[in-house]
Amino acid sequence: MITTKKGVAIMQVILIILGYFLIMNVIGFVIMGMDKWRAKRRAWRIPEATLFAVCIFGGSIGSTLGMFSFRHKTKHWYFRYGFPAIMVIHFILIIIAIGSGKLLIM
Repeated sequence: MITTKKGVAIMQVILIILGYFLIMNVIGFVIMGMDKWRAKRRAWRIPEATLFAVCIFGGSIGSTLGMFSFRHKTKHWYFRYGFPAIMVIHFILIIIAIGSGKLLIM
């Protein structure tokens, strides 16, 4: 197994990063569904800042899929265009990190 200078296995770091993004995307999808459900029942809502925070901190795919799957927040331009824009930025950053070889902390 390839390791960094500090002895941390690269594969372990990759799995941690992938696990983080998987969890954030599941959370993003679920909270969009929860907020839609609460909106229908006029219950206490999840703040928009929280929805955006989850999206920004790695849940952009799940949040975007949740938005369109549940047809929630699609009338708000800042969600309709903001979530996909954040997703594109995440993809660009990942491509840059992979291309530069700095995906992992060495």
